[in-house]
Amino acid sequence: MNVGRGRKRLKDLRDGLAGSDLLTDEVVSEQLTRNIQFFGMESQKKVTESFVVVIGLGGVGSHAASMLLRSGVGRLLLVDFDQVSLSSLNRHAVATREDVGIPKAICLQKHFSAIYPECQIEAKVQLYDASSEEEILSGNPDFVLDCIDNIDTKVALLAACVRRGLRVLSATGAGARADPTRIRIADLQESSNDPLSRAVRYRLRKDYGIDGGIPVVFSLEKPKVKLLPFKISAAEEENPLDYQIVPGFRVRIIPVLGTIPAIFGQVMASYVVTRLAGFSVQTEPVVNLDLDHYRILHQRLLEHEELIYGSAGQVLVDIEEIMYVVKELWHGRSARDQSQKGIGRKMWRSVNELMLVRWDKSKPATVSNLILLKFIEAEQHESTTIDRIREEEPEFYSLVTRVLRRAEMDFAL
Repeated sequence: MNVGRGRKRLKDLRDGLAGSDLLTDEVVSEQLTRNIQFFGMESQKKVTESFVVVIGLGGVGSHAASMLLRSGVGRLLLVDFDQVSLSSLNRHAVATREDVGIPKAICLQKHFSAIYPECQIEAKVQLYDASSEEEILSGNPDFVLDCIDNIDTKVALLAACVRRGLRVLSATGAGARADPTRIRIADLQESSNDPLSRAVRYRLRKDYGIDGGIPVVFSLEKPKVKLLPFKISAAEEENPLDYQIVPGFRVRIIPVLGTIPAIFGQVMASYVVTRLAGFSVQTEPVVNLDLDHYRILHQRLLEHEELIYGSAGQVLVDIEEIMYVVKELWHGRSARDQSQKGIGRKMWRSVNELMLVRWDKSKPATVSNLILLKFIEAEQHESTTIDRIREEEPEFYSLVTRVLRRAEMDFAL
């Protein structure tokens, strides 16, 4: 395809095709063919028709935005006030030495137009704050990615998204860490070992009355190194405030292993794309139990079965399956306590108050027929019936049956 024909084709695509219609184009459909094979055409159309806002385009945000683009997101708004620096090239998704000194938003827009030119990309070189909220968050975006590392701005953005009813995914601290296996997605209230998460949780609760309900990408790993002072020479330490691009933003140096923010960004993109496509993914819950805890729960189940049924012969689960039921299905807390609010450290409660019991007493104790309850709840459960629960507590009945149905699918029962 020559340059003139290529430019005409791109103009025709942008002028005449939008959203799902892009997938009828031979080049676009071939570029996205592996995604189409993975999601199916109808689900990929949802991605191609979507609008995502990415705020903060450093190590995390640039990688997240890059994979959203490569996944076929149809419209991107890229927002960052900062410029590409030489020291940021160790973690940026696409920036080169030639890009040093230009705004990060413009840098991404330039490179992205060569990767997937059919995407509608808008770049805003500005700081997110209360005065720019309407300009940045209007247009009913399908998702907002918070990749900001300043507490004040981050808190304001998250509060605005909650107030507007926008789906948002937030990244916490990726600097000073080295272990990619400890990266998780969970509710903000469940994040730990991260000073940024701790500060954001406190400010959201104190200033806006928001206790949870915001998914975040975070690391269970404690920071390996500390912030470095701002120095221009070994003998002289200058005032960091003299070097701030925007008042109130950090200028102290956070040591960063470039792979970790890149993985944070990839995790964010995967989370968002699967949800845009309507593709079900169960994130691994954060449950602070060790093998001994699971053994205790298993032994407690055996003893309960002998007490209630006279034998433990109908217990058809081993330790590994107990781990699945407790961690994957019930997230380490009672089936009657599955809300996302107020969990935080409470979810890491001692197993001293929890036990596994059969959901349906007429069936054996299998992975698809066990619920985790507190002692008093288990006692009450043993004195009622499934039919009575269905009639008197339809929401709880639906929740449990939905969760246990997942076990049937996972174990092909």
